[in-house]
Amino acid sequence: MGRMVTPSDASPTPSVPEALPDADWARILCVVAHPDDLEYGTSAAVAQWTRQGKKVAYLLLTSGEAGMQLPPEEAGPLRAEEQQRACAEVGVEDLRILNHPDGMLVPGLDLRRDVARMVREFRPDAVVTANFDVEAYGGLNQADHRVAGLAAIDGVRDADNTWIFRELVEEGLPKWHARALLVAGHPEPTHGVVVDAEAVAAGVRSLERHAAYLADLPNHPTPDEFVPQLLREGGKAMGEEYAALFRVFDLGGLAGS
Repeated sequence: MGRMVTPSDASPTPSVPEALPDADWARILCVVAHPDDLEYGTSAAVAQWTRQGKKVAYLLLTSGEAGMQLPPEEAGPLRAEEQQRACAEVGVEDLRILNHPDGMLVPGLDLRRDVARMVREFRPDAVVTANFDVEAYGGLNQADHRVAGLAAIDGVRDADNTWIFRELVEEGLPKWHARALLVAGHPEPTHGVVVDAEAVAAGVRSLERHAAYLADLPNHPTPDEFVPQLLREGGKAMGEEYAALFRVFDLGGLAGS
């Protein structure tokens, strides 16, 4: 297969994303800021993975309690419930939601430790996060998205260092090496997961399960229009009907890299 992105790799991004070499992956961890962050295309790849027998876990750093017009103490539990329903649509049984404050994620050691703890506990082959650029999705990226992406990067590396967060070893969690980091929604994807119509439909349903949240967003496109179109664009880039695209960083030990 072709090369992954590495810190020293100065070669240009391939114009055609390659197929993700995930055949031997058994476990994938998704780390994002809020409920619904994974439902904009990525959940179709998750549905494809779980049908292949891979285990996928979600780590949400907040419950999204500041994202609705409801008081946070009502919105948080509601959004967590909707996320659980969304997970069920794509075969995810392991959902963790932390209590960091929505809209006010603080970059730092506490957040990195929480990510590292989950990486060591779940022991994934790869970790998925979402675009954390300042400019993203046609505008300025939301603050929590930026913090969550960096925390995912740092936490994955921390998880692979015995001497960072030594208390995790005392918790019975020795270091763990994830082989790849995937960034969804990146403007320069390197790889893609081809998804079939069944996975696309599951991805649509997963976003539809955030019904109360979507009802709070004026002029939001319907999931059955938005999600397939997004995945068609990914498929077009790969010469397929549907695909979820990622920028992939090789952390070492990735098969074929």
